[in-house]
Amino acid sequence: MNYGTSDQVHVTVEIPPLDERVEAKLKAYSEILARWSSDKVRLTGPKDEDTIWKDHVRDSLFALELLPKTGRLVDVGTGGGLPGLAWAICRPDLEITLLDSQSKKTGALESIVSELEIDNVSVIWGRSEQLALEEREVYDLAAARGVSEVGIVAEYLSPLVKVGGTALSIKGPGYREELAKIKGQWDLLGLDYPKIFDYSNGERQGFLLTFRKKSHCPEVYPRRPGKAEKKPWWEAKR
Repeated sequence: MNYGTSDQVHVTVEIPPLDERVEAKLKAYSEILARWSSDKVRLTGPKDEDTIWKDHVRDSLFALELLPKTGRLVDVGTGGGLPGLAWAICRPDLEITLLDSQSKKTGALESIVSELEIDNVSVIWGRSEQLALEEREVYDLAAARGVSEVGIVAEYLSPLVKVGGTALSIKGPGYREELAKIKGQWDLLGLDYPKIFDYSNGERQGFLLTFRKKSHCPEVYPRRPGKAEKKPWWEAKR
């Protein structure tokens, strides 16, 4: 049986044209990330500005055309603010929450947001499981980039997304094997089958997996922290 993996990749996305002022602020953000990662808190893997711009900030921009026209977004496990802060710079009409469980990173993000004078962003120190208890199914889109495998990410995101909204996972080529494990059981989280978009960022091949929230997520989710990794939901239900 085909559960929807590589054959669903049929749409290639590009970065839309950027206003000069927007691109300048994005590059300023790259410079600030490099400065923080070199001197204070490691917010990205690389420390040099050019690599951060190409491999992280620019990489986040391929999803821009998949974002809703209006509404509230949350970036789970945001780290240095990617992709959420890059989106906020490009889309000041969206209300974006940056969520991370490491207080050093959220403290750094608050300083970065202030330095860049971005007013459509809020920064929260905490875990997605706790946020979902306080802000359950209120976001138009919840996203994660490089947080975990796609099935685990889906458990983090679904309780945050309103019915009719979208969960978005930014992945590399390994997503195919991760999807195969689920065996099409997405409705157990209230999600539809993923739509998959691909893009090329230099030598990097990336994939954007979007899940429409078609029904309410069962109240059992979110489970307590650590449970998603130890006992995957798709195995627990068999």
